[in-house]
Amino acid sequence: MFSIVILTYNEEQEVEACLKSVAWADDVLVFDSFSSDRTVERALACGARVIQNRFENYANQRQAALSQGDFKYPWVFMLDADERFTSGLRAEIERELASAPADRAIYRLRRKDYFNGVWIRSSGGYPTWFGRLLRIGQVSILRPINEQYETSGSIGLLQEHIEHFPFNKGVERWIDRHNDYSRREALALPRERLRPVPWRKLFSRDPAHRRAAMKSVYCRMPARPLMVFLYLYLWRRGFLEGRSGYHYASLRMSYEIMIDVKCWLAAQQPDADTLPPE
Repeated sequence: MFSIVILTYNEEQEVEACLKSVAWADDVLVFDSFSSDRTVERALACGARVIQNRFENYANQRQAALSQGDFKYPWVFMLDADERFTSGLRAEIERELASAPADRAIYRLRRKDYFNGVWIRSSGGYPTWFGRLLRIGQVSILRPINEQYETSGSIGLLQEHIEHFPFNKGVERWIDRHNDYSRREALALPRERLRPVPWRKLFSRDPAHRRAAMKSVYCRMPARPLMVFLYLYLWRRGFLEGRSGYHYASLRMSYEIMIDVKCWLAAQQPDADTLPPE
């Protein structure tokens, strides 16, 4: 078996459904960032353990969850409140862990993103591989936003998916959240643009390494927001997903615009409070 950890902050609308999707698990921790709503109350009512920790950034919060969780099992699956576990994924993980190599440290998997009831496979940029199933003590979590997982151990790939519902609380909440994400990206990007491009990783067998290398190239390109829209809507054929595909590709473009504007303002006015520290 394996343990589950769910990061939360004001997720009273989502936490019950998320916990219901892992009701079979006998070690579930809700790692909460001092929610001001009924997230903790509802998590406890569902039988989950709760630990609260002050949020600094996403990498630190996930690392804190691993170090403070006192988990029952050596393997931990990290789930977000707006994600749902599937029975197929549970069965696949149990098969994999039963015969996992001694040096196996992390498993990556993909997720299905839903918008307006539609799996936005094309406009959502599928497939993107995420590190979610970790062996405690063998993985480091880097980068404060859109985290990266590093290990000296071996990496496995799972074929099943988690289901992701980022618009369950409305498009306004998505925009609010990505306003914060864009601030954090704008803080990180100037430093990342100074680092050399890891060209070798563009040809790595690890899809997460390839994605990180592509991002290193892509963050230096001009007109990036427009390129994102054209890539998702035309090249990836998001137009086949109707209005859902068009609007999601547009939202992704708006997110990249927010990042660029905040980076530009910070460069123009380095002493101004345009990007408050984390």
